[in-house]
Amino acid sequence: MANKDAPFGFRPVGKLGSDINNSGTSKYKIVAGESDVIFKGDVVQLETSGCITVSGNTTTTNIGVFNGCFYNDPTTQKPTWSNYYPGSITPTVGEIDAFVYDDPNMLFEVQANATIAQTAVGDNCDQVYAAGSTINGQSKSELGAVAGGTAQFRVVRICEDPDNSDIASANSNWIVRFNEHLYYNNAAGI
Repeated sequence: MANKDAPFGFRPVGKLGSDINNSGTSKYKIVAGESDVIFKGDVVQLETSGCITVSGNTTTTNIGVFNGCFYNDPTTQKPTWSNYYPGSITPTVGEIDAFVYDDPNMLFEVQANATIAQTAVGDNCDQVYAAGSTINGQSKSELGAVAGGTAQFRVVRICEDPDNSDIASANSNWIVRFNEHLYYNNAAGI
């Protein structure tokens, strides 16, 4: 049966090992006026400013997965929670707080953009970034092809989603963890 092609970015599903999983997020800042749009489920990286932005397809300074933001809307002057950061926001009061799943041992479910075989378990893959939906704020990023060397994510196993677990077809869902993470990989730096 063919898999359903409906990317959703990176969705937290647990932790590596039998450690306690609270799916907690940490608070970071988004620099006022940041032009990049960041969707829920997008991989984010830390910049030299100490603030976050959306991560590129092969970036090694990843710190986690975006889960929404809070800011005072400059137009309405009201406190605003959003699943996504719409870009180019400069609050007249306060800062832009971003909430990120930043535990390097967290596991994420993600849809592959092509066919990935069972032999990919233990291999590395980069993400394939795609702009998300401004209607629901959800990312549309996917997992790319198996890389021959180092890449952003390590494939842990096939997902058990019955609608997207056919490894003979494109768009299967996989469980991955960060392979290149600022708080995990000693070689990474900003």
